[in-house]
Amino acid sequence: MFSHVMVGANDVAASKAFYDAILGALGAKPGMTDAKGRVVYAHNGGLFMITAPIDGAPACHANGGTIGFAAASPAQADAWHAAGVANGGTTCEDPPGVREGGFGKLYLAYLRDPAGNKLCAAHRME
Repeated sequence: MFSHVMVGANDVAASKAFYDAILGALGAKPGMTDAKGRVVYAHNGGLFMITAPIDGAPACHANGGTIGFAAASPAQADAWHAAGVANGGTTCEDPPGVREGGFGKLYLAYLRDPAGNKLCAAHRME
């Protein structure tokens, strides 16, 4: 359904360091910066990108929005969370752990990136 996800950043270099760390914890290679200064990550068939807003206005987060990243295990989700906190992210929601609901049993870890975007590493428990 999706071709890519792009988030805005006021400090693209700080956001790149943050996303290199958290996406690296999921097995992705560091982002590549294109000629327009956008950072692109390609991993497991998905594209994730960072850009300064094209209109020149400050970047802001989507109120109510969450971007989810697949984790292969609870340990990988924990490593993702720790990498984010160590690289300028802030923890949000409940601490990483198992949640049960309409989608079954999930291990979830939540962060906000340096621009305030809400992120989640998710692992479906069996």
